[in-house]
Amino acid sequence: MKSEIDLRLSPKEASDEAYYLPLVAKKMKVAPNKITSMRIMKRSIDARKRPIVVQLKIEAYANAKPPKQEEVKFDYPDVSNSPEVIVVGAGPGGYFAALRLIELGMKPIVLERGKGVNERKKDLALLNRNEAVNTESNYAFGEGGAGTFSDGKLYTRSTKRGDFKKVLEVFHYHGADQEIMIDAHPHIGTDKLPSVIKSMRESIQQAGGKVLFDTKVSDLLVENSKVTGVVTESGDKILGRSVVLATGHSARDIYYMLHNKSIQLEAKTWAMGVRVEHPQDLIDEIQYHSQKGRGDYLPAATYSMSCQMANRGVYSFCMCPGGFIVPAMTDADEMVVNGMSPSRRDSPFANSGMVVEVKPEDIGEFQNKGVLGGLEYQKELERLAFVNGGNGVVAPAQGLADFVDGNLSFELSETSYVPGVIASPLHFWLPENIGERLRNGFAHFDKRARGFVTNEAVVLGVESRTSSPVRIPRDRESFQHVQIEGLFPCGEGAGYAGGIASSAIDGERCAEKAFEFVSGKSVTEKS
Repeated sequence: MKSEIDLRLSPKEASDEAYYLPLVAKKMKVAPNKITSMRIMKRSIDARKRPIVVQLKIEAYANAKPPKQEEVKFDYPDVSNSPEVIVVGAGPGGYFAALRLIELGMKPIVLERGKGVNERKKDLALLNRNEAVNTESNYAFGEGGAGTFSDGKLYTRSTKRGDFKKVLEVFHYHGADQEIMIDAHPHIGTDKLPSVIKSMRESIQQAGGKVLFDTKVSDLLVENSKVTGVVTESGDKILGRSVVLATGHSARDIYYMLHNKSIQLEAKTWAMGVRVEHPQDLIDEIQYHSQKGRGDYLPAATYSMSCQMANRGVYSFCMCPGGFIVPAMTDADEMVVNGMSPSRRDSPFANSGMVVEVKPEDIGEFQNKGVLGGLEYQKELERLAFVNGGNGVVAPAQGLADFVDGNLSFELSETSYVPGVIASPLHFWLPENIGERLRNGFAHFDKRARGFVTNEAVVLGVESRTSSPVRIPRDRESFQHVQIEGLFPCGEGAGYAGGIASSAIDGERCAEKAFEFVSGKSVTEKS
């Protein structure tokens, strides 16, 4: 007999099969010794009220031998001699596009401006030691994209994008823990994701695809409104039947290149703000409603907050429990911060982006710069956050309560940001449409989560790369650029995704559309 059992348990009860086996047996109306197999299918935590509840969905068998659980495998056939499709960018959009192209019998040529994960680690280590940023190898550029060294959260709110389960299966197949298949908010971890990304690259190469690092695309080859390939910064021309453009939201040079070629772009809404960091113990106390914090059986607490302030959204973004703040700039005269968590989430700090919705009409005089005005506005805020002196990796910071109250911070609490911080009046120099909304937003969040606004917490500036101010428009049905045939804008950089999971899904869908364009067949025919 097989049953799917839903249980609501205490954290301790959910921690050990021995605790909930009798409950499963009772629901199945059998003796505990008749249970032959149990498997957790889904797990989530309901911390909205006390007591905290862990929700489990369990597949259980009684008086029957369970079927053998087959490991999910993927068939990546030899595509060495197949039609070539260029994929620009080795982030989640690019790598998932490449793997899907291989499944469909196409040969991907992946071009990445940055380095592979192992070499990239060395540049990040130098950056965290206050060395100058490498403009082509940093937290934004390089194999795996921005997500490789900034957490690895796998979550999307959209149910219409595509097959989220397959994304999890691909990551698991390439080395991610089985836990991502059952957790409500799966997370790989910054420490483990690089090896998973490397394994994905090896799958591409073993199937006959190519991955070229230190290969920066500087131009598109277009003939009669049809893309025929790309030009690299070194002057090489690489030809392909189509181009999947998955360059990420920080590749500003791509937007300028497209604009200079009179290729259509659109200004869009995005978000900017700060990164706030609390002691993890404090967040545990607030979220788990207990001065004892999370205790022995609960993970580091997370939060998700949002509100409307003066007709603009203010919300948390990329919350990293048990994590670290890292320098995420891509140029030497700017300051950008981001967050990450290792798989165990065992840092004593919790950080999150806290950002304000920015619409094209909010950028003042930068509207005069046309469709790229948002990029210029973004760059200006990053320059304002730049601390002049040394290599500029030191971040401006302010106590959270001081930020909300408009006071100077003469002392700063300890932070996880390794390069160091310097006291700065962010409440004063942030643009009013962002700073004032943030201050009011934090005050609102403190009413929902008492103790959230405190000088034990520190805000660091700026969190500006949540998404791009520019969209590369594409046709709703074909996914091709509205103007250039065979060009498939993809992922965060194109304005059609927001995070690892949604970018991966978008990469797969762009690959399918590229296949249909090149082969003249539908994906269903191929299947």
